[in-house]
Amino acid sequence: MDERVREHAEVLVDWSARVEAGDDVVLSVGPDAHELAVAVAETLGERGANLLATYGSGEVTRAYLRAHDGDFDANPAHELALVENADVYLSLGGARNTSATADVTGDRRRAYNEARSEIRESRLGTRWVSTVHPTRSLAQQANMAYEEYQEFAYDAILRDWESLAEEMAQLKALLDEGSEVRLVSRGTDLTMRIEDRTAVNSAASVAYDSHNLPSGEVFTAPYATEGKVTFDVPMTIRGDPVRDVRLEFAEGEVVDYDAEQGGDVIGEIIETDDGARRLGELGIGMNRGIDRYTDNILFDEKMGDTVHLALGRAYDACLPDGESGNDSAVHVDLITDVSEDSRLEVDGEVIQRNGTFTFEDREG
Repeated sequence: MDERVREHAEVLVDWSARVEAGDDVVLSVGPDAHELAVAVAETLGERGANLLATYGSGEVTRAYLRAHDGDFDANPAHELALVENADVYLSLGGARNTSATADVTGDRRRAYNEARSEIRESRLGTRWVSTVHPTRSLAQQANMAYEEYQEFAYDAILRDWESLAEEMAQLKALLDEGSEVRLVSRGTDLTMRIEDRTAVNSAASVAYDSHNLPSGEVFTAPYATEGKVTFDVPMTIRGDPVRDVRLEFAEGEVVDYDAEQGGDVIGEIIETDDGARRLGELGIGMNRGIDRYTDNILFDEKMGDTVHLALGRAYDACLPDGESGNDSAVHVDLITDVSEDSRLEVDGEVIQRNGTFTFEDREG
């Protein structure tokens, strides 16, 4: 086994999920993530955790959703019980086909997601972490040779996370102290309120309220959004290519949208529910181990020189105790490149210009 696979497993179990002896762990394994699953299982065994492995396949999901009549039972008890009794939920992505569910209708997806709202909430109440094993399908999606993609993925995953957490803490402090963020770039002039919100220093560990590996972003839950924004980073959403999305906000809601490609996908997302018309996240990428776009949101949204905004659900970690943020059955990220002709302001003070933060020495 490649020693990097073992190191990936150890980072996931120890740094990211903080697994302890006696923890009940659900491990969802993608079809081509077998090697990482073996390494994770071994690490969990060494830590004295209790393991239940499940199979997470887009092709299995596609078969089920297309065959079903769409009248899904709400929160099936056996599935709900599984996550309600888990301490840790680990998801190992590794699909054979990254577009396996592309021909499942939006209505069918929406009905399925809505029927599992309690299951989703219960899973989010665990120490959950999502990661991916570098696979040939992901390399192909990124237009990279497999060996090249492995190098890329491990450069992003096997970081000195403590040092990066210290660096990102500087941005967290600026957002925590601020009341309003303004993003200005090509096709974008957008303001968002962040007063009384708490920014998350997403350093790939549940100890930082962070649930992705790799991570490397600082995010918060904006509201009262006004203005226009263009998302110029190409993406695949729900199996369909999406290019150059433009959104217009007024009084916190999307009032107009279009796209060069994939506008119907954006419309489908916005029509999911009332919360899907509002932003749930403002995220600022700071992982400079990610140096190119790969059409994989787990990596692309963490890349330095990017800002992403998510339509839909806000994360509780960003909200004051007892306050409910934007609620939705979806959380869909869209990314804009801020490496040129851009600035990010907090309360009128520029904190980042053309991708470089005021506290950052890009040459150092």
